[in-house]
Amino acid sequence: MTTMPATLQDHDALMDRIARDLIDSYDEELELEIEDREIDADGAPVGADKAARQHYFKELFRLQGELVKLQDWVQHTRQKVVILFEGRDAAGKGGVIKRITQRLNPRVARVAALPAPNDRERTQWYFQRYVTHLPAAGEMVLFDRSWYNRAGVERVMGFCSDAEYEEFFRSVPEFERMLVRSGIKVIKYWFSITDEEQHMRFLGRIHDPLKQWKLSPMDLESRRRWEEYTKAKEIMLERTHIPEAPWWVVQAVDKKAARLNCITHLLGQFPYEEVPHAPVVLPPRVRNADYLRQPVPADMYVPDIY
Repeated sequence: MTTMPATLQDHDALMDRIARDLIDSYDEELELEIEDREIDADGAPVGADKAARQHYFKELFRLQGELVKLQDWVQHTRQKVVILFEGRDAAGKGGVIKRITQRLNPRVARVAALPAPNDRERTQWYFQRYVTHLPAAGEMVLFDRSWYNRAGVERVMGFCSDAEYEEFFRSVPEFERMLVRSGIKVIKYWFSITDEEQHMRFLGRIHDPLKQWKLSPMDLESRRRWEEYTKAKEIMLERTHIPEAPWWVVQAVDKKAARLNCITHLLGQFPYEEVPHAPVVLPPRVRNADYLRQPVPADMYVPDIY
């Protein structure tokens, strides 16, 4: 009996892992399109995987229903909420944000994902461009990365000076305390993944043409500087974990579990309750005898290809 060389076995195992991760990523996109509360058996894996997937969707839909209640309560009681999502590249922050906001009103729950600062913004007070995105009464703002860029990528990549770095740590606790005193609820999440898991997710993006755009030169450089980012994260958590705005760490190696755990924890941060609404009554359509609908020219229609 012959055995496969270890290098070939490792390669096959790696490719199998990438393939399974790609299937999982396609599930992510599929779940964003599902509008029914039933699981399509034809598209589900068999055996234990099928049961786990069904459980995941069941819990996700239940939690999203609670998020709708939370949204109504925030709007009704005129709360102001800021939620920060931080973590390494490919840690799953965007996936959680998508599931939180998927069923919500974008006028109430909006996402702030700021690009790199332009030349003018680099001369402003550091927090200035973030302040413009803070919520008014009855709003929730989810920051996909935030002012903590200075403690992470800017520090590791040398985009800020030592003096700017130290000034950030002097300022950010007072900045967040000021937000809390003004009536803004500040919740901070750090998504934690292992070295191996980030490696696998980067390989998955490399092999998936639909996700290659997610791999920026900065992301690739972050792999080389894993330990530097680890040290920066440890310093950040130690120096900015304050009672008024503590850090919460989400174990994110299992992406689906991380989503459910984060949403469950987020809901637990508020004493929300279901806001009663008057029954919705659809008014009858008014029909006027003198109204004549004009035909639309045929060349204006999008071709029926499917």
